[in-house]
Parts: sequence; C-alpha cells; structure tokens
Amino acid sequence: MNDGADGADGADGADGAVAPDAARPRTRIVVVDDHHLFRAGVRAELADHCEIVGEAADPAQALAVIATARPDVVLLDVHLPDGGGVVVLEGLEAAARGEDPPAVLALSVSDAADDVVPMIRAGALGYVTKTIDTADLVAAIDRVAAGDAYFSPRLAAFVLQAFSAPAAPQATEPGFESLTAREREVLHHLARGYAYKQIAARLGISARTVESHVGAVLRKLQLSSRHEVTHWAAARGLIERDEATR
Repeated sequence: MNDGADGADGADGADGAVAPDAARPRTRIVVVDDHHLFRAGVRAELADHCEIVGEAADPAQALAVIATARPDVVLLDVHLPDGGGVVVLEGLEAAARGEDPPAVLALSVSDAADDVVPMIRAGALGYVTKTIDTADLVAAIDRVAAGDAYFSPRLAAFVLQAFSAPAAPQATEPGFESLTAREREVLHHLARGYAYKQIAARLGISARTVESHVGAVLRKLQLSSRHEVTHWAAARGLIERDEATR
C-alpha cells in the first residue's frame, strides 16, 4: 500500500512500519466496512498502534456500535450497503446533540471527486484510499484524532475546489470582523490542517503565540474545536490552495 499523504509525520521504521509508542494513549478505533477480510486486515495492521473497540458492516450497525463504544476515530468505508458512508456521518451528526461526534476518517478504494466531496460535506475530517501504507494510515488517524484534516495532495485538491464556490464571509458575519490580520492567517493555516508548530514555522512566530491566536479565533467565532474551524472555513471558501496541493 502506498498512498503518501499530505502532512504525514509518523515515525517510520526501516521497513516502513511504525514503531509503537508505549508512552502515548492508544487511539480507540471503530472500523466500518462491509468486507470482513478488509476489517480483519485493518485490525491486524493497527494492532500495535490503536485499540480496535468495534467493527460494523452497514450504517445501522455502525451507528449502534459507535454509540456504545464511543471511539476516538471511526474508519469509515464510502461504499456501504443501505446508503453508504454518508448515512453514517449524517446519523452521527444527528445523534451528537451538541457534543462533538467522533472524528471520521474515510477509507475507500475510490479517489473520485464524486465520492470524496460528499463525505467531506457530510462531516468526514479526512479521506484516504485503501492503497495507503500502515505508517501513513497511523499518521492519518493521529491527525484526525487531534482534530486536524488529513488528505493526500490529490484528494485535497478536490476538497479545496469543491468548497471554493461559496462566498467569503461578509464583514457583518458575527465574529469574523473582529479577527485581527494575524488571527486570520492562523485561521487559514489551522483550517488546512497544519499543526501549531507548522503554523509557527510558516508565520515566523512561536508555537505558544499560535496557541494564543487559536484560542482567540475559537472564542471570536464561537467554535470549540479544530474540526469546527475546518468546516466553518471550508463552507465559506476560506481554505486556499497552497504549494502542497498544486
């Protein structure tokens, strides 16, 4: 498997495997795919790095398992019976009742825009194909678990193009007009999935200063997580194409 993903920063071994980190908590995962053999393969590949707390083969089963297991991340196939992955995302949103649903990483054989874009619009925080190798998959899981978006450059281009049509926020939109120029820069980078240290390096400021700006952005926009920032910015056409996606 070899789908190099934008922003991946997992620790690879000499053979491409990821060395387990005993010091960090294991991310709790639910795997949703209608092929038993694929689920078994994912379980085997991630056994040293994540805790698989549930599996499901269709949307109804997935929503029930997720509600019971309360995972950190859901690995969600796009092409499921009875409505596909979008149905699961819509069900998670409806069941959230003001709480953040688990982060969803779409994992599919397809890299077609017609599959990618609807999943992101429905709330998936990342999307990778099933050709991805284990190291990059672990990195993708870590990123979405932290609230960051994760796409390969090709898939990111679909997403950026799909969300470029909406008009930018008006000056009268609550919160946006109160952002400083620096806070807007941080917002753009945060919405594209950059970590604090990466934003700091790009803007020439400290990671602590970035953290302070992020707090101000969340407060002024009345948002509570990176996940919400990404979707807020994408829905308003604020995620701009950068060098990594050209």
